[in-house]
Amino acid sequence: MGIISAIGNTVAENRIALLEGRCGIVYQSQIPSKYADSLPFGEIKLSDEALKTKLDVTEPGTTRTSLLALHAFNEAVQNSGLSDHTLWQSDTALIGASTVGGMCRTDELFADANSPEAATEYLGSYDYASPILYLQKRYDMQGIINTINTACSSSANAIMMGARLIKSGLAKRAIVGGADSLAKFTINGFNALHILSPEICTPFDAGRRGLNLGEGAAFLVLEREEDALHKKIYASIAGYGNSSDSYHASSLSDNGEGPFLAMQSALETASLLPAAIDFINAHGTGTENNDLVESIAMQRLFQQPPPFASTKGNTGHTLGAAGAIEAVFSILNLHGQELFPALQFKNTIPETGLQPQNSYQQTAIEHVMSNSFGFGGNCTSLIFSKA
Repeated sequence: MGIISAIGNTVAENRIALLEGRCGIVYQSQIPSKYADSLPFGEIKLSDEALKTKLDVTEPGTTRTSLLALHAFNEAVQNSGLSDHTLWQSDTALIGASTVGGMCRTDELFADANSPEAATEYLGSYDYASPILYLQKRYDMQGIINTINTACSSSANAIMMGARLIKSGLAKRAIVGGADSLAKFTINGFNALHILSPEICTPFDAGRRGLNLGEGAAFLVLEREEDALHKKIYASIAGYGNSSDSYHASSLSDNGEGPFLAMQSALETASLLPAAIDFINAHGTGTENNDLVESIAMQRLFQQPPPFASTKGNTGHTLGAAGAIEAVFSILNLHGQELFPALQFKNTIPETGLQPQNSYQQTAIEHVMSNSFGFGGNCTSLIFSKA
């Protein structure tokens, strides 16, 4: 696994921050925006130049999203012991995800769109697939390559696709994950929806006022069990499910049909009953609609919902990277047999009365569910099981 987020630049740093209940949501300093002093964000405290130096990146037109992707990708590959030759082999798949991609260079995009003559160095980098194309080119990867953009479920779907490629024999191993960076493009877009909180977000709290955008990247190396016996195995992917309810462009249906079906499908794939789930890393954005609907869906599926929490109170909502980042967090739950506290929670939502896990706890955990729900009703649930 590899990860970079607002609470740490490595898997180890992220785990310590989660254990300590640390919040990485602050007023931003890396991206010039008129909202920099009025809205909090889950910002990574490394400049583009610092990332380029650290990663030895010299190619012109490399965006912040690609830099974050490379950072997490490198840690995952190193952690797994994959050689450059293995990356090059045709049976190594790379399935990534992003929503903003190269559009994080919003000012340059605007300039290039309105200039009939000279173009900036980022002209070829605005595609949302550009971070994965950059990784493919940097390591001369020859296997199946794909980028998924299903909004906030993007990298959860990348993980699901990678697992299915291996299961079907189309790949021997798959490097899966996603990356997104803060950008004027998404800041202004989400602000137009009136769902950005002026304060640090409070997932599943009665007084929640919206989400905080964040940035980050995470990648995981998936292999068949028989090919990884000599390696450190963190967890297994037991189940996955996706549903597209198409209820509304940016809202979930009142009865939580999409989340309910995604969770139910993941359980069926894993051949597990609802009672087998020991913890849920909830999507939990901190918005009025999502947290209520996800709570309703959990109550529909589980006779008594298991402990749950949203780590977006630590990192902010990292959009296309959220599914992969929270997959890493879910696997850390399993690997350490520990639950991390939800932050900023005070009062339960009156309609459901559900209370997230609000303290650190060491406990026996066999199965963790991770939820990622995207715009347009694209909902995905993953189930990770103890190795």
